[in-house]
Amino acid sequence: MPLFQNQPVLNTVPNALSAKILYRDFKEITKAGLSISVVFSSIAGYFLGILDLASFSVSTLLLLVVGGYCMVGASNAYNQIIEKDLDLLMDRTKNRPVASGRMSVTTAFWLASILTLVGLVILYNINPKTAMFGAISIFMYTSVYTPLKTITPLSVFVGAIPGAIPFMLGWVAATNDFSLEAGTLFLIQFFWQFPHFWAIGWFLYDDYKKAGFFMLPTGKKDKSTALQIILYTIWLIIASLLPALFPYMGIMGSRLYLTPWSAIGVLFLGIWMLYYAFKLYHKRDALSARKLMLVSVSYITLLQLIYIADKFLR
Repeated sequence: MPLFQNQPVLNTVPNALSAKILYRDFKEITKAGLSISVVFSSIAGYFLGILDLASFSVSTLLLLVVGGYCMVGASNAYNQIIEKDLDLLMDRTKNRPVASGRMSVTTAFWLASILTLVGLVILYNINPKTAMFGAISIFMYTSVYTPLKTITPLSVFVGAIPGAIPFMLGWVAATNDFSLEAGTLFLIQFFWQFPHFWAIGWFLYDDYKKAGFFMLPTGKKDKSTALQIILYTIWLIIASLLPALFPYMGIMGSRLYLTPWSAIGVLFLGIWMLYYAFKLYHKRDALSARKLMLVSVSYITLLQLIYIADKFLR
């Protein structure tokens, strides 16, 4: 007879699976991919805001990353609570934790509330202005933008405000000041929101329609919407080149400045994105819209990297 025959066998598989499911649901309810990209914008803003590498603070950057993720994650969690019934109607969102029933509304609310509180406390420890802008962002996203999505296409204009705050937030975290430079970073990401989200609204038009979301400026996939995408892309290019013009505007010694070569690189990025905006205007199909969306994501990332490289390599 083998030893320990009657001893119970410990099964750790269910616990491991439960932990894996919880981790997956946490990523989904906070939209980890989106949250990380937003935090990256804040990191870029922080590096642009510091005077030089000698003034770089690891602790401040870590606070910005963790606090920023908490705030964005909380916004996304509140959004999924508010839109749980609408999410169930759309193919791309019907399996989200709250919509599918894997996570209760109560659990999601507590998670969002804890993330909000922790995020605000962390950002306040950087400086009060950073916490204030973080609070404005989460309020506008959940209390204004989200309800407006089923009422008017103007929701995209409202949503562009909290969406543009992260780039600026990094600058404020580094400088404890909202200045012309912070406003310029805000303006860049503000104008970027429109071609980016209208492209998403175009190729996901039928899915959004199921939930009654108004995402396109005219409500239709037409020439007028495509033309507005082109116009806002042009505004984006102009805003992105403003730091190169600061010396000619009498703004000397700014920490936010682009050398001529970097300005040319930013201009080419803008032309690249504008090319795909024109392709959407001519073809007006889902594939062109998807390509524009992907190009827009590459655009904002590469632009921020060019800004940072220009600051520290010139």
